[in-house]
Amino acid sequence: MTKLRIAIDGPAGAGKSSVSKLLAERLNLSYIDTGALYRCVAFEMIMNDIGLDDEPGIRRILADLKITFKMENGRNLVFLGGRDVTAQIRTEQVGMLASTASALPFVREALFAMQRRYAEKGAVVMEGRDIGTVIMPEAQIKIFLTAKPESRADRRMLDIKTAGGQKDYNELLDEIRRRDDQDTQREACPLRPAEDAILLDNSQMDLEQTAAFIVDIAKKKGY
Repeated sequence: MTKLRIAIDGPAGAGKSSVSKLLAERLNLSYIDTGALYRCVAFEMIMNDIGLDDEPGIRRILADLKITFKMENGRNLVFLGGRDVTAQIRTEQVGMLASTASALPFVREALFAMQRRYAEKGAVVMEGRDIGTVIMPEAQIKIFLTAKPESRADRRMLDIKTAGGQKDYNELLDEIRRRDDQDTQREACPLRPAEDAILLDNSQMDLEQTAAFIVDIAKKKGY
């Protein structure tokens, strides 16, 4: 049987990363966080004061990009040039810039090849914004995972408080809505479900229930 490929797409804060990690553990799959690739590009842009209009500067970043993933104690660590940047790339500033930079055709082209190499190996769960539509259209299971903006804001607030941080709830909710608009309205590969994707609104589900739902689909398909 062909190695299982699972594509998880959806807006920010729907729980794609957490659910994908659970799926990887339970189905013995590799987990690839494609959003982290774009976040690493955005992080490098910020660190090197490179703007969106500086194409040569962004291309230099892409040419030198060395990203690796490592699962450790249930966490998917992201290393950029050997440096652990897992926490640094998860800020709202990096996320917003990553969303904008991902709309640049030459950025998408550079990272597309990297993502396809992961996909071709199979036995993988990959999550992002256009996995089922562009990166891995051959995936046997495609899930478009979403939740109401308020539910996503609640989850993000809990993460922030757990980490010892503070954030205004209304400001966070506004950022999520703006990010949704930015992702769905961009010209290059806008966020949308694949035609054969299963739409899963997990506003009233926890991560365990969401993962169990998808595992059940895999089992019904014989995996």
